[in-house]
Amino acid sequence: MAEYLLEMKGIVKQFDGVRALDGIDLKIKAGECVGLCGENGAGKSTLMKILSGVYPHGTWDGEIQWDGKPLQAASVRDTEAAGIVIIHQELMLVPQLSVAENIFMGHELTLRGGRMNYPAMYRRAEELMRELHMPDINVALPVMQYGGGHQQLVEIAKALNKQARLLILDEPSSSLTSSEIAVLLEIIKSLKAKGVACVYISHKLDEVAAVCDTISVIRDGKHIATTPMQALTVDQIITQMVGREITTMYPARDHEIGEVVFEARHVTCLDVDNPKRKRVDDVSFSVRRGEILGIAGLVGAGRTELVSAVFGAYPGRHEVEVLMQGRVVDTSSPLKSIRLGLCMVPEDRKQHGIVPDLNVGHNITLTVLQNFSQHSRIDGDRELNTIEQQIGLLRLKTASPFLPITGLSGGNQQKAVLAKMLLAQPKVLILDEPTRGVDVGAKAEIYKLIAELARQGVAIIMVSSELAEVLGVSDRVLVIGEGKLRGDFVNQNLTQEIILAAAINQSEQYLAAAAAL
Repeated sequence: MAEYLLEMKGIVKQFDGVRALDGIDLKIKAGECVGLCGENGAGKSTLMKILSGVYPHGTWDGEIQWDGKPLQAASVRDTEAAGIVIIHQELMLVPQLSVAENIFMGHELTLRGGRMNYPAMYRRAEELMRELHMPDINVALPVMQYGGGHQQLVEIAKALNKQARLLILDEPSSSLTSSEIAVLLEIIKSLKAKGVACVYISHKLDEVAAVCDTISVIRDGKHIATTPMQALTVDQIITQMVGREITTMYPARDHEIGEVVFEARHVTCLDVDNPKRKRVDDVSFSVRRGEILGIAGLVGAGRTELVSAVFGAYPGRHEVEVLMQGRVVDTSSPLKSIRLGLCMVPEDRKQHGIVPDLNVGHNITLTVLQNFSQHSRIDGDRELNTIEQQIGLLRLKTASPFLPITGLSGGNQQKAVLAKMLLAQPKVLILDEPTRGVDVGAKAEIYKLIAELARQGVAIIMVSSELAEVLGVSDRVLVIGEGKLRGDFVNQNLTQEIILAAAINQSEQYLAAAAAL
């Protein structure tokens, strides 16, 4: 029996002559969890797409040994047959199909004559839900009835149903709550105990440290180090990833806060699928010039619905009155909002942030094309100059501005969306989960950019699920719970415990904590 379940040797992958991977090695034993770490664009997802057969044998150089034998997969079906299963960062579910149908997609259980054996599939799906500590999920309902965190766990159930010997998890916790993350890490530990190997890719290094036995770091497509986790600290992993020490993650809050420049009054949003339910219930708030307003709350609290309604992007019925610099304005569509100087970087960049058919550069200039037009024609040279400036400003990793934006890593796509909105010269900038799927080095750069924008007088509204991020960046914090405004705190001696107490409406604890501020 081979010592290693998997050995990847000298893996090289090129795109348009540019080496995305330059001689990467990776080894994994049965029952071992390897943390694959690196900045956005380092090559992590590319390496895993090679391993999982997304990029078939022959489109890359090097060698893969699986259980001591050469693996030359022509497709994902070949790698899954071998026992290698990948859970992608972007969910691969069909929303209209049931939970059970998604779990068994491509591996359906059938009766004689080819009819689906739904009772058997439901029983197995329910077993998997119990394993994942979600016994209350109705596996016969469409998966779109459940939130992003539950859908992520359905993806994991789908992988477990394929009897994986090696499970690749690419940013598996990006849409999970803290309690769901704890369940996920326990699941991985139990899989390891059963001999299942795992590759865990995450920018949340506390998770990596909690569950991984070995850390492999790649930077700019090259292997940097492979080290036992017990010999590392999180700070040392960061240094290996970015090639330098990051001494302070959050910049000093040294910007001046001026007069009120933005108000949203009586924001109410009805659920898209159930209009009798209010997702946001009569919330009002204001933001001052140069202020960074953090919006915190549990998943499903109504934070994204609130800012989407303000920006004119909420798809359901809603009511909102918006004032900018004391004047009532029309923000009934994103275009109207952008023209007023109210811009937004959305939570779901894949659905609402990028135009997948356009290249990187054209995505960046999409909101300000009129700036480059001359007699109904675009001045391509001036547009390209602006694109290159934005790429440099945000350290966006792309071989060329003419590459399809879908070829970038998730974090670099996020930077492109941010660049697009910055070109519109916002007076008020809404950032909904601005660092989701972004590496620690890029996070620090985004935090510095937010602070610089505040110094320039831009009012910032930042929604984040990471309470440390909210506390590290914000001047003031709104807490949303079940669609209602549960707290409005100046960020002085504010703690995660106070925010959580307000979010879950622990009235006595919340009032005592608020009184102590």
